[in-house]
Amino acid sequence: MAKSDKTQNPAKGDVQEPGRRDFFVVATYAMAGLGAAAVAWPLIDQLNPAADTLALANIEVDVSKIAVGQSITVKWRGKPVFIRHRTADEIARANATDITGLRDPQDDVARAEKPEYLVLVGVCTHLGCVPLGQKTGEVRGDYDGWFCPCHGSHYDTSGRIRKGPAPTNLEVPPHNYLSDSVIRIG
Repeated sequence: MAKSDKTQNPAKGDVQEPGRRDFFVVATYAMAGLGAAAVAWPLIDQLNPAADTLALANIEVDVSKIAVGQSITVKWRGKPVFIRHRTADEIARANATDITGLRDPQDDVARAEKPEYLVLVGVCTHLGCVPLGQKTGEVRGDYDGWFCPCHGSHYDTSGRIRKGPAPTNLEVPPHNYLSDSVIRIG
């Protein structure tokens, strides 16, 4: 039995009617696309931060219990954050520093929104060590701030690098004051 010209010779400009085979081809491509999306979505979704990481994206710290001259360490995004309630002498020394000779010049007012509280990420900018100077009796370096014993970086009372191999100052994390006694970090 011979087929009609419409199905035998579509090159002559005749239109071929859609058949079962065309339906199966389109349906196969559609299912393959859905299957690829179903496989790809979990792989892409796992790149999102974990719930425990998102929970630590912002932390609130009550600084009213920190005595003048005392420092505390809190954890934010897996890093130590130093919060120091600075004395009037520490603030005065930080403001009196001539920043023109510093490796990473920054005014103290640019680093501390409220001069009495200094908030810093407690990670040395040289190789990522945690500097000393938070606890009473710890070595605070030549400038009475923080000292990284691993390679000898000295930071002043504003967290600025003054001596040693660290290339930049201790980082000031994004933070704001929700009230006179509560700081939100992050």
